[in-house]
Amino acid sequence: MKEIRITKNEENQRLDKFLLKYMNKATKGFLYKMLRKKRIKLNGGRAEGNEMLQAGDTLQLYLAEETIQSFMEEKTVAQAKRHFGIVYEDDDILVVSKPAGLLTHPEKSSDKDTLIDQILYYLYQKGQYTPDAASSFTPALCNRLDRNTSGLVIAGKTLKGVQAVNEIIRTHKLDKYYLTLVAGEIRHAGEITGYLTKDEDKNQVRISKREGMGAKTLTKYRPIAHAKGYTLLEIHLITGKTHQIRAHMQSIGHPVVGDRKYGAEHSNEKFRKEYALSNQFLHALRVEWNEKEGPLGYLYGKEMTAPLPKVLQDICDGLFGKCE
Repeated sequence: MKEIRITKNEENQRLDKFLLKYMNKATKGFLYKMLRKKRIKLNGGRAEGNEMLQAGDTLQLYLAEETIQSFMEEKTVAQAKRHFGIVYEDDDILVVSKPAGLLTHPEKSSDKDTLIDQILYYLYQKGQYTPDAASSFTPALCNRLDRNTSGLVIAGKTLKGVQAVNEIIRTHKLDKYYLTLVAGEIRHAGEITGYLTKDEDKNQVRISKREGMGAKTLTKYRPIAHAKGYTLLEIHLITGKTHQIRAHMQSIGHPVVGDRKYGAEHSNEKFRKEYALSNQFLHALRVEWNEKEGPLGYLYGKEMTAPLPKVLQDICDGLFGKCE
């Protein structure tokens, strides 16, 4: 019999979800069969699988050690050079500034040194994440950016942190602001609504005005400066769908500069030649925390900002004078 004691970093999750992470090669069917047969117990008694775990709870696994080990895939931390900047960090969360060109998560098995790889190695080096000691939890990203979008990404260092950030995002109590440069001059603030569908084969989205044609999306924008046929916009992202800002701006005839998928080639070529811009001018600039309650209530009212990458700052300064 193997006994597992639940720690603070493992509480507030369902027993079945914990088991699926602890024995990450086991099937749900196998685990529920063991629960029915009382081969897995909670605090010495029968368990159904839907119980919420609390720190101090104990699990009893009446399984052979060889069986348990066969269902546990060994976790390792790959060495990864850090390319992100640190904007904010505490015991539960890490807010970083991602450079353009860096994947947030691996998209295929050959993808290495992604942002999550770098964050895990960073936490491993600090002694805040050890796979063997945290077999049921791995720090995770709570939002993601396209490879060629720079700016703020939030990671949960603990289960409490991941759950709290995800809930704050789900309830729209984290305001997310982006900075983008678009073709054409926009003089007034506005908003764009539409229904988004994704073409998985092309990794591209379409925006429709017809209700029910995909996920409803909403983007608000405010012009900061305009000159020479271009506008610097602050984007307030209300919903956060794949390629939303880029597709929304294209849909109103103001594509994001440098965007190879949704942009205008003549603008892209101009900024490629003049500023060596190789990606879209889209930067996750700022977040504002608006949740007073819960585990991260101490962040209420706090703003976190990621500085503009040099190439984007140079473009701002060149078009509009010094941009802050």
